[in-house]
Amino acid sequence: MNRRSSHQYYEPKTLSETMNDPQSYYETMYILRPDIAEDEVINHIDKYNKLLEEFGGTILDSQMRGKRRLAYQIAKHREGIYVQLSHQGDGQHIFKIEKAMRLNEDVIRYMTVKQEGPLPTPRPSNKSGSQSENKDNKNVNVESKENQAVASADTSTSGKDEAESKENAES
Repeated sequence: MNRRSSHQYYEPKTLSETMNDPQSYYETMYILRPDIAEDEVINHIDKYNKLLEEFGGTILDSQMRGKRRLAYQIAKHREGIYVQLSHQGDGQHIFKIEKAMRLNEDVIRYMTVKQEGPLPTPRPSNKSGSQSENKDNKNVNVESKENQAVASADTSTSGKDEAESKENAES
């Protein structure tokens, strides 16, 4: 018996299959210098979003993740402003966008990863919308805690009722 015929081999996707796959997309995470003003950060985000569209990509989601401490020093910086950009395209646009990031002194690190699976859902980018959502979430959390307290009170009283009924049954 031929061993090779009994095993199935991995067949990589062709370029046309990869380009037409609606479930694959790219995520680019880049880190900006921490000493940049917030309006400049927004300008950088808009700049890279426009460049990506010019190079043939489609933006799925763009998020500023905020200033975070780095695991190790990069270009004499201990902190950085993280930005996540989810996009689709044929893959040729990645080289161009990464070249633009490489030539910019404000970008201290960048990385693009190909993702498989469901496409990310865009999140609201304006601050007023996110603040109102946070208020709504707080209300939901308060309501759920109240419901939990009521439910736990019900269970504690039902436990007492069960104990009383057992005592009455034994008598």
